[in-house]
Amino acid sequence: MKNGKKVPTIFDVSELSGYSISTISRVINNPEKVNDETRRKINDAIDQLGFVPKAEARARALRFTGRIGVITPFFTAPSFVQRLRGIAGCLSKENFDLVIYTVDSNNRLQSYLSSLPLTGNLDGLVIMSLPVNDIDVKRLIDLKLPTVLIEYPHPLLNSVEIDDVEGGRLATEYLINKGHRRIAFLGDSDLPEYSIHPVSFRLKGFRQALKAANIEVPESFIRLAPYSQEQARQVAKELIDLPDPPTAIFAATDFQALGVIKAARQLGIKVPDELAIIGFDDLDMSEFEDLTTIRQHLDESGRLAIEILLSHIADSTRPVQHVYLPLTVVERLTV
Repeated sequence: MKNGKKVPTIFDVSELSGYSISTISRVINNPEKVNDETRRKINDAIDQLGFVPKAEARARALRFTGRIGVITPFFTAPSFVQRLRGIAGCLSKENFDLVIYTVDSNNRLQSYLSSLPLTGNLDGLVIMSLPVNDIDVKRLIDLKLPTVLIEYPHPLLNSVEIDDVEGGRLATEYLINKGHRRIAFLGDSDLPEYSIHPVSFRLKGFRQALKAANIEVPESFIRLAPYSQEQARQVAKELIDLPDPPTAIFAATDFQALGVIKAARQLGIKVPDELAIIGFDDLDMSEFEDLTTIRQHLDESGRLAIEILLSHIADSTRPVQHVYLPLTVVERLTV
């Protein structure tokens, strides 16, 4: 009894939902093994009753080490790796284990968002570059799981983010100030449906900067390609081979910008004398290629997310924090 009220049990969840104890247990511990409709009905019953599994929480309380979960796209982009490096580096100094949950479908994402707050396995959660809706947010808050979002903000949860529109505008204005008027844009086209797509915002900033400078470029200068250096190389070659080619290319990711550099080398195009190239991210590899780029402090975003998360684990009454990281131009030899 708690405050004169019976604490709901898994048996109450079973009675309300009409599902067996074993099925409810699978929803709690292995949600990906349960179909969407069953999982939804059981989670609705859990939410309605206010049921929270206690056994794991009690067992974990006896351990000294805490656990921080990170939900991240199953995506090998270097930017994700650098963010995770910042997260792991910060946690290495703390008494918390890091548990990574990779998402390869929208179904898997919803499974994690519905089950992880419920299990009591985690002390805090970081959701990296993935969308959360109002229902997900309410669940995280109601079940008191401290959470920080990276890249995809929500007013009720802590977040670390950048202004991708401003970043696109910053890169384009930099090229314009260097005297370029024929500027192409190269972005990626194959991000999975469960992930966010910051490149669309960078393209918006690109268009805004051109409009403000009264510069018109042909639509053939706006290209999207699958996220690979080889695809970027092929698209860059097509741009360079145009009868009136661009004098500069803004690649919305450094990874693609490196493909543009390779195309220029293969075609004997001098960079930056005949073609200027600017990227976005400031990956580790960008410095080795002397790539001019927009720095978005990837490692710092991971580190800062953990610092915010740990502060809210220590004091749940702290107000929600929304942190914008600054964007800066890093000038090297490609512009």
